[in-house]
Amino acid sequence: MKNPIASKAKPAASRAGNRNKAIAARVDQELDAFPYGSATALARALRTRKVSAVELLKATLGRVDRINPRLNAIVVDDRERAMAAARTADRLLARGELLGPLHGLPMTVKESFDLAGQPTTHGYGPMRQNIAPADALVVQRLKAAGAVIFGKTNVPLFLADFQSYNEIYGTTNNPWDLTRTPGGSSGGSAAAVAAGLTGLEYGSDIGGSIRNPAAYCGVYGHKCTWTIVPKRGHTLSRTPVTEVDLSVVGPIARSADDLALALRVTAGPDLLTSAGIRFNLPAPPRSLKGLRVAVWADDALAPVDASVRSAIHDAALALRAAGARINFDARPAFDAPAAHATYVTLLMAIMGTRRPDYEEMVAARAALAANDQSPRAQQLRASTSSFKSFAEASNRREQLRWAWREFFGSYDVLLAPITVTPAFVQDQSEPADARTLIVNGVQVPYFSQTFWAGIATCAYLPATAVPIGQSALGLPIGLQIIGPELADRTTIWLASQLAKLIGGYVPPPVD
Repeated sequence: MKNPIASKAKPAASRAGNRNKAIAARVDQELDAFPYGSATALARALRTRKVSAVELLKATLGRVDRINPRLNAIVVDDRERAMAAARTADRLLARGELLGPLHGLPMTVKESFDLAGQPTTHGYGPMRQNIAPADALVVQRLKAAGAVIFGKTNVPLFLADFQSYNEIYGTTNNPWDLTRTPGGSSGGSAAAVAAGLTGLEYGSDIGGSIRNPAAYCGVYGHKCTWTIVPKRGHTLSRTPVTEVDLSVVGPIARSADDLALALRVTAGPDLLTSAGIRFNLPAPPRSLKGLRVAVWADDALAPVDASVRSAIHDAALALRAAGARINFDARPAFDAPAAHATYVTLLMAIMGTRRPDYEEMVAARAALAANDQSPRAQQLRASTSSFKSFAEASNRREQLRWAWREFFGSYDVLLAPITVTPAFVQDQSEPADARTLIVNGVQVPYFSQTFWAGIATCAYLPATAVPIGQSALGLPIGLQIIGPELADRTTIWLASQLAKLIGGYVPPPVD
């Protein structure tokens, strides 16, 4: 399949191509932050005019044209409008006008966000011509802060897989090993960030879709507290829709500081409630000394590979050595299987109702035999749940929220896995629910690891994915830091502290 963005590249022998190569070489030489440094450092270089927005965008696009064909991470190209935005950013800065903290920064967003004039498909073939008439609210806020958005990144069909492939844009590969998945559903996002193809990214998460690919690709990702960043424009619908339960949007980056920066410019209520609502997120702790850290590193519902468990254990010990108080046995006061069942009921119902083929699913459910308990039958029933079933699950979820509130009265954060293994070899076999993962030499159900996504998602908790090392095969390993509702600044802060203790993002071998 022809890569849509690579097809825009200039011929290598052309005069324009040679100029762009020269610009890229100069930017690479002069900026320590390019291509693998933080967005924060790149934005600072732009503000201090060490590099112009046009120069940085050209260098970024040159890198995209060279590396993206192997990854297929960036699949929607908007470079012409981006170049116009970069020129505007340079003119404004020359007059002393600063749009915001992202002034001139080249970045991308997940395919599922509306970008005016570009398709939003969620990887679904019949939606190829679903052209967005306006930017999603997150895109508007990023642009208002000065970001130059030059494209969108790949997703799985309906944003519902730990891999990122679809019939429209093809398969995205992991920059650490092209045979392996970058994760999903923000797989193109994490791959592009890890490979230095974009300064910053914005993804979305309902079943680990930010945290899973961040862990597989060795970058940072933040699942926000539910609703603090509005999702308007993150849908296949062309009309405003209600704030979808469980689902959040959030940043993916090469440093925790970048997560904090992106959250700062995108968080806040939408227009319907902005007259009276403000989010005053609690400040993070000042020190690791005395920080109360619980660790939940394994569970029978979703067994975790020894390589991941060991890395989480080592990260916890590093925090202990820095003065934190670590408890490996603390758990919130609820039954884990029941909590997971509540999450799955809510998740499947939400995922089902946003699919364009929902009516076909309802018909398929009606045709099921009463005694059919196959995985497909269970999925159909959950995906077409009655309102009563959904309301009952929502009530059970409220009990979980209160249990977590009590737990976080004794602990500041919880460390947990987000993936049960490092990135696995691509597997596009169908049906998806028949796939398996190998954990400690044993086959486990493919979707069992949603347990780890759900412990934060179901109760609306913030969670930050953090790279914490590599496996014996040299693949990234990550964990998630979970905090109380609205403690987003705390989980991101601790991610930054961990990077100081054990190291953080490491560039993949793609150059």
